[in-house]
Amino acid sequence: MRDAVLIERKGPIALVTLNRPDTRNALSDDIIRGLIEFLSGANGDASLGCIILTGAGKSFSAGGNVKEMRDGTHPMFTGTPLEMQEGYRNNIQQLPRLFHQLDVPAIAAVNGHAIGAGMDLATMCDIRVASKRASFAESFLRVGLVSGDGGAWYLPRVIGHAKAMEMALTCCMLDADEAKNWGLVTHVTDPEDLLDKAYELADKITSFAPKSIRLNKRLLRQSGDLPLESALDLAASFQAIAQNTQDQREAVLALLESRAPDFKGA
Repeated sequence: MRDAVLIERKGPIALVTLNRPDTRNALSDDIIRGLIEFLSGANGDASLGCIILTGAGKSFSAGGNVKEMRDGTHPMFTGTPLEMQEGYRNNIQQLPRLFHQLDVPAIAAVNGHAIGAGMDLATMCDIRVASKRASFAESFLRVGLVSGDGGAWYLPRVIGHAKAMEMALTCCMLDADEAKNWGLVTHVTDPEDLLDKAYELADKITSFAPKSIRLNKRLLRQSGDLPLESALDLAASFQAIAQNTQDQREAVLALLESRAPDFKGA
């Protein structure tokens, strides 16, 4: 399981690589469990400031493992409907839950195919950057399925309801430039520059006060599901928390003194 998902730390940034290039990083049990293990501890790691998620080889992720579907070698693909439902709940659906609870910013660096559940995985990240070789498809209908992994919740929030419907109901394939035009990705790069761009964004994010970064992400995530007055109350609460940190005072002093801040994470 551990070699299915590789974790490389560079200071506060974690590069998380799906490492099954022979299957185009299909979301088999070992990759899913590796991601669950990493994400389960991410919020508790105060030294972690940003996550970059990418794939080894030529694909980001080809989605569900079609051979496992055919052979019924996983609880998601065998048994009674109730047993299969529980298979999803206890396995791949842990990923959308963990990403939704994640206070650490996450960037998807999409290096190649992001298909079906692989595309949905990219939408669970906060920001997506794509290589010119990347392609995206919400292609569950091609195998007679629905998006059982949370993509039906995430995708409309990223690109809007009508575009999400078009992707889901036509199984259209978007290249990187089309994905940018649709709002699915924010940057398109040459393949050799993809991780550099992802690290550039991660470096910008982690240059700010660590606690305030997480509060900002949490506020944006939670405000989208709240009425305005509730969102304002939440913002006031988070603002009061931020203003009682040493790093917020350091940020103000550094701005007034025209110097770089020295954040301590406190």
